[in-house]
Amino acid sequence: MKSIKIGSGAGYSDDRLEPALDIIRDGDVDYIVFECLAERTIAIAQQRKMKDSKQGYDSLLEYRMEQVLPLCVENNVKIVTNMGAANPKAAAEMVKQIAEKQGLHRLKIAAVTGDDVFPKIERYQNETLLENGQQIQALGESIVSANAYIGAAGIVQALKAGADIVITGRAADPSLFLGPMMYEFGWSFDDAELIGKGTIGGHLMECGAQITGGYFADPGYKEVPELWNVGFPIMEVTENGEYHITKLASAGGLVSLATVKEQLLYEIHDPANYLTPDVIADFSNIQVEEVAKDVVKVFGGSGKPKTGLLKTSIGYKDGYIAEAEISYGGAGSVERAKLAKTIMEKRLAAQGIEPIETRYDFIGLNSLYANEVFDTQEVSETRLRIAARTEDETVANAIVREAMSLYTNGPAGGGGIRSNIKEIVSIGSILIPEADTDINVSYWEV
Repeated sequence: MKSIKIGSGAGYSDDRLEPALDIIRDGDVDYIVFECLAERTIAIAQQRKMKDSKQGYDSLLEYRMEQVLPLCVENNVKIVTNMGAANPKAAAEMVKQIAEKQGLHRLKIAAVTGDDVFPKIERYQNETLLENGQQIQALGESIVSANAYIGAAGIVQALKAGADIVITGRAADPSLFLGPMMYEFGWSFDDAELIGKGTIGGHLMECGAQITGGYFADPGYKEVPELWNVGFPIMEVTENGEYHITKLASAGGLVSLATVKEQLLYEIHDPANYLTPDVIADFSNIQVEEVAKDVVKVFGGSGKPKTGLLKTSIGYKDGYIAEAEISYGGAGSVERAKLAKTIMEKRLAAQGIEPIETRYDFIGLNSLYANEVFDTQEVSETRLRIAARTEDETVANAIVREAMSLYTNGPAGGGGIRSNIKEIVSIGSILIPEADTDINVSYWEV
């Protein structure tokens, strides 16, 4: 039975590169997939593109491709990635330039576009964001992006045309892995069962090291060997939709029933109805079997016909966040941090500053769970964090100035202040008809 091997090259935008290079060099894979987009990432990329039409792709694209391309050519490995972000065509042009500088030849690069529906935003003025019920028309000119989660169709088209490197924008994460399966095995988009199985495999692989021990380790409870050297996963998938998840023997981390099951449940709302652009995947009858050290077989799973609707991320400017931190050490550090908080509250009130939201955290005591600070007798250091959301940058600056003044106008022994002001790009979601997207594939040859 025919099979292919797909390696994960990244699970998020800033992921490390070395494990991907190891897989390309030693993993005997057919494909390497770099999944590098988050919902907010593409909205920020759209802002970069607005400032410079040649930008908008993943900021680490050049760094990654300079090291990856020669190895992929040497080992006959194809690349699939969503590092195109807001500008897949500019990303493809950049990769072409890198290949030419490195003297590489006979490479075909494809850019898949069609996810960007911002030019059609007027169609959706009466839609409301799924997260908060806010109407699109109320956002007005604050909207900076609208990107639909497209499926595997463009990737399949590019591979059929002989592409060695396929660069997409906001393709759904599992679709990056599903595309090569569909192309290699000739799966039909009408075969919901196989598309469902492939989507489940893509879901297992999409987060990189999460299935090999990253974001899993818990010393004394869930031990992971050599996490400092954790490797990325490799999936060998057969044409009937069964697959084995493993890693390089030389890499740290582990692949076990537990790591696979945790990743299987990651970000799943309804296990029997996992909505994607390609299919409604059904996780409910999946079986996992550990067949060897660091080798887990996954089989079962199914799918149902897709909905014909695409989740679309709307990015919009939503004010500013002013943030500052200051540390207090030694006996009484908690009480001094509490006094600093009181000073900030009274100073802002005296100036009539009323942020949209304000948050005070005692880092290490209540910043994660927002509990009251209880027994503080043994606490030898306390760091106060002040964060406020405002509509106006001027107000944000005033809040930061007050925090900075705690150095000499606040409790004794304050130090280590850091401050930051950043513009917020918030994300909301709507559903649009798949027909509103126009998938197109462009090509460059070296």
